[in-house]
Amino acid sequence: MPSTSLPPLELAGRTFRWGDRTYVMGIVNVTPDSFSGDGLAGSTESAMAWGKSLAEAGVDILDIGGESTRPGAEPVSVDDEIRRTEPVIRGLAGIGVPLSIDTQKAPVAEAALEAGAHLINDVSALTTDPGMAALAARTGAAVCLMHMRGNPATMQNRPEYDDVVAEVAAYLLERKRAAIGAGIAPERVLVDPGIGFGKTVDHNLDLINHTDRLRSICGAPVLVGSSRKSFIGKVLDRPVEERVFGTGATVAAAIARGADVVRVHDVPAMLDMARMTDAILRRPRKE
Repeated sequence: MPSTSLPPLELAGRTFRWGDRTYVMGIVNVTPDSFSGDGLAGSTESAMAWGKSLAEAGVDILDIGGESTRPGAEPVSVDDEIRRTEPVIRGLAGIGVPLSIDTQKAPVAEAALEAGAHLINDVSALTTDPGMAALAARTGAAVCLMHMRGNPATMQNRPEYDDVVAEVAAYLLERKRAAIGAGIAPERVLVDPGIGFGKTVDHNLDLINHTDRLRSICGAPVLVGSSRKSFIGKVLDRPVEERVFGTGATVAAAIARGADVVRVHDVPAMLDMARMTDAILRRPRKE
C-alpha cells in the first residue's frame, strides 16, 4: 500500500490525506456521446440530480465533463462545452463535495472554476491549451495530468511502447515539472496514466499492475480511471453495460497497487469495493 509521505490536498474545505484511504471520483457526463451510455447532455436538471445522488451515496469528488474523449470522438466548441457544464457545476457547487471539470480548454475551465469547481482534470496534461497552466496557477486550482498518446480521434491507431510503464511515468513526471514551473503548487498536482487513451489491452493491464511504480517515479497521487472501458470488455467479452464486476476487479487491483483516487461510473458499488479493499489491505500484516 502507498505510504503517507505525499502532502495532503485541500479541496473545498476537505483534506485528502494520501495513503490513509482510497478516494472515489464519480463521473457526471454532460455529453450526448459518452462511450459508457451515461451521457446527460441537454438536461441540466438530470445531470444535477445525478450528481446529487452520487454525493448522497458518499462520493469524494464529482467530475463533470461536457466533451466526450472516447476513441474517435469529435471535438466540441468552447461555447457548447461551457453551455453543458457551467450550469451543472453552479447547481452542484453547494452540495459539499469538491467538483472537478474534465476539460482541455482554459475558457471552459475558467467558467467552471468561477461556477464552483476546484480541480481541473485535463486529459492532455495542460498541453492542448497554453493558457491552462497559467489559469490553474493564478486561481490555485488543483490539476490532474493525464497521459494520452495522440488525441481521441487517433489514439487507438496501433499504439506502441517499448516499456509502457516507464514511458508513461516519464511523461507524467515531465508534465508535473512543467506544471510546477508554471507556478502550480506541487501538492496540487495529481497524475493519471490514462487507461484506454492510446493503449492496448496489455498496456492497460500493465499500467494498473504497476500503479505503485508510477506513484513512486512521479512523487504524486495517482488517479486511475478504468471504469467500464473497452479493455475490460475485451478481456471478459462483455458489452459496456455488463462491465461492473470487471471494473470492480480493476479498482481493487489499482488500490492494491497504490492508487489514491479511482474514477468510476457505478459509484455505490465501487464505493463498497474501495472500502472493502482498503479494510483488508490497510490492516497491519504479521510476517
